[in-house]
Amino acid sequence: MDITWQVLLVLGLVALLAGFLDTLAGGGGLLTLPALLLAGVPPLQALGTNKLQGSFGTGMATLQMLRHRRVRWDDARWPMLWAFLGSAAGSVAIQFADSDALRVVIPVVLGAIAAYFAFVPKAHRPPERERMSAAPYEATVVPAIGAYDGAFGPGTGSLFALAGVTLRAYELPRSTAVAKTLNFATNVASLLVFAVAGKMVWLVGGVMIVGQLVGAYVASQVLFTVSPVVLRVLIVVMSAGMLVRVLLG
Repeated sequence: MDITWQVLLVLGLVALLAGFLDTLAGGGGLLTLPALLLAGVPPLQALGTNKLQGSFGTGMATLQMLRHRRVRWDDARWPMLWAFLGSAAGSVAIQFADSDALRVVIPVVLGAIAAYFAFVPKAHRPPERERMSAAPYEATVVPAIGAYDGAFGPGTGSLFALAGVTLRAYELPRSTAVAKTLNFATNVASLLVFAVAGKMVWLVGGVMIVGQLVGAYVASQVLFTVSPVVLRVLIVVMSAGMLVRVLLG
């Protein structure tokens, strides 16, 4: 592809902002995927390249969560494996599915996430007790969301955060931190599928990786200082923004 350095610079800056927002609330793909398409990257290559650069953003966030003990490796490794397997299955399955399903599934999921955090009182606060224990949650809900990310993608981080709050009774900042580790696993699985299929623009992905790493690092440093109410608003805004983008797309 013939892409100018000016376009590469813009894509890098978009990735930086996306990495920051995605670490705090999810939804960074709302910025990066349209930017790739506007830059002239073909749709399948745009999806693959988006997974490439997004994997480094969630990878940086995951590293910081583990390094600062916001998430313990012993608690994260099995859910991450389930998320990886679910995403791999979804990425393979979508190769044979009717792509028109995207027009139905994505708006429903994004609308539900935005509506829940916008209209349910105290949606950012966990219930008094967990609704699912760890083992069944990790073996069912986590791979199901992972499959969604492998097949479709938008809103996965917000969906993991929502599930953690409502089903596992996590505080929203903790649930968001856990969501980063799971989203990293789903991104890597989907990335591998797209890489094997040869759907990558490596130069563009490399530039955007730098932006993602910087944005995710900065956001991971401030995540636990941000009010849950602010996180709730960010989730609503990003989910609603992705919904509008999908409906207009």
